Amino acid sequence: MPLDDLPGWLPVWCVDQLGDEPVGVLFEARQTSAVYGLRLAGGREVVVKAREDDGRAASCVAAQARLAERGFPCARPLTPAVGVGALAVHAEESRPGGELLCGDSPEVAVRYAAVFARLMAELAEVAVAPPLPNPRWVRWDHAEPGVWPAMRELDDLDQGAVPAYVVDTAERVRKRMLATGLPCVLGHADFEAQNLRWHDGEVWAVHDWDSLAWQPEAALAGAACGAFASVSPPTLAPIESSAAFLETYQELRGRRFTEEEREIAWAAGLWPAAHNARWEALHGDTPVSCDAVRAQAAERLRRANA
Repeated sequence: MPLDDLPGWLPVWCVDQLGDEPVGVLFEARQTSAVYGLRLAGGREVVVKAREDDGRAASCVAAQARLAERGFPCARPLTPAVGVGALAVHAEESRPGGELLCGDSPEVAVRYAAVFARLMAELAEVAVAPPLPNPRWVRWDHAEPGVWPAMRELDDLDQGAVPAYVVDTAERVRKRMLATGLPCVLGHADFEAQNLRWHDGEVWAVHDWDSLAWQPEAALAGAACGAFASVSPPTLAPIESSAAFLETYQELRGRRFTEEEREIAWAAGLWPAAHNARWEALHGDTPVSCDAVRAQAAERLRRANA
């Protein structure tokens, strides 16, 4: 990406916040956020992230900074979240390298569960304002009418394309999860393989701290146990691998889930998959999550008492 193609505000922002102007673009990526890898005039390489300012960014960046200070493997923020028009923008150190750990076996699940347990233990020591609203793919706790949270880019499409079993699964999951009174905690809500990197068998970096959420611990662990193997397109881990993830997580956290927490964990694992299945159906994508939900929903709903 040529420098001239950067947003007009970005070079000035870098000078104001980082004391240096960008002289090269290392990469540019866009999903829910716009992410720019930049080389500054003084030689530093940084990553600048810009996303819609919905009130979540300040807490997410602050929590990421606390974990980096404590030695957790994540990029260290170089600035707080700064408002730029309708955007929230921050810069962080570049933390390149590492490899994807692919696979969805119980053995791989155990390795991911160990990282998630460490992450949740670290976040338990962090005090920030709840980063609400929660990310849209785990926003089962929304207040809008209907089963799905409001998302114009999906709501404007033909909802008749979404298979009935996907809608039924989402309705049953949401009803079960809304019935719980479990306390909320801070956790990572996009714990997917594509957001982690590994080096010599150890986790090297956990990315995507924009995706922190404020939900019951069991719901966060449940979402992670279903999503840990996802790259692109996302899918749903096998049931036996999710079970291995949850078992390892509880062992390492030193506390067994209650019966209600176990049910909530199994329910929560289905919600992101149903969200992804809806996305696939509305966009005519290959039905990866759709097929996974169809194959696994009955057993997961049974374990969730939903």
